Amino acid sequence: MSIFPTKILLATDGSQDAELAATTAVDLAKTTGSELHVVTVFPGPAYVLPYYETNFPEAAQRLRREARKERQQILDERVERIREAGGSVAQAHIREGETAAEIVSLAEELEAGLIAIGSRGLGGLRRALMGNVADSVVRHAHCPVMVVRADAVLFPTKFLVATDRSREAQLVATTAADLAKSTNSELHVVHVGFEQLRDEAKEELDTEVGMIRESGAQEIQAHLKFGIPDTTIIDLAEELGAGVIVMGSRGLGGVRRALLGSISDSVVRHAHCPVLVVRQED
Repeated sequence: MSIFPTKILLATDGSQDAELAATTAVDLAKTTGSELHVVTVFPGPAYVLPYYETNFPEAAQRLRREARKERQQILDERVERIREAGGSVAQAHIREGETAAEIVSLAEELEAGLIAIGSRGLGGLRRALMGNVADSVVRHAHCPVMVVRADAVLFPTKFLVATDRSREAQLVATTAADLAKSTNSELHVVHVGFEQLRDEAKEELDTEVGMIRESGAQEIQAHLKFGIPDTTIIDLAEELGAGVIVMGSRGLGGVRRALLGSISDSVVRHAHCPVLVVRQED
């Protein structure tokens, strides 16, 4: 069953990466006939300066009004630019609270099928205070998250699917196949194995390609690689000129994750292109 058309939730904060995420979300919504929602979140005094909320309630209310006014302006400008670009916004949302939690909560309320977000937000001190929003959204969202950095995605493009027999592998395969079919895009699959276990790695790659074919994609280019998983995936994506990397959020997990680190986290932070992280709901 196709996940498209669906509801796409674009999170915006006025940053450069949010601009790229908006371009990507608008093009994907138009290409797949999906409904686009836009959200911005402002952290009220209770979340940033609890001392004000407790001891200076009038000042806290003034700060809340100013923060909401600033975010409303950002939201209005974003919606206007989307419409000027030929896109359509089903609904614009403004929320108060912890940024990642509010984005995740709204996505659940809307039953969104995908969240699009910039990788770094406003950065600097503001990022230090608010935490890494994109990382938190990836970890907690119920649906796939497109983390956009460096360049916007214009469809059709090249999808590079990195999969590893994890419990999310089937969901990754289905999502990637559906995206490639819906956007008339090229589909590549990579498996990164150990040189000493070449035959086993080849068998795993064949299994992964088979899963994607079962999901509806037929024209697939397979790549068997050996090395450190995250850097190998990133290097291949650059070599191919991939527009999007698609992968699961946790991989095989457990001891293997502890040994290797979080591969998806590393790819999101260092890839030259946007990364679509698919997470299996608990």
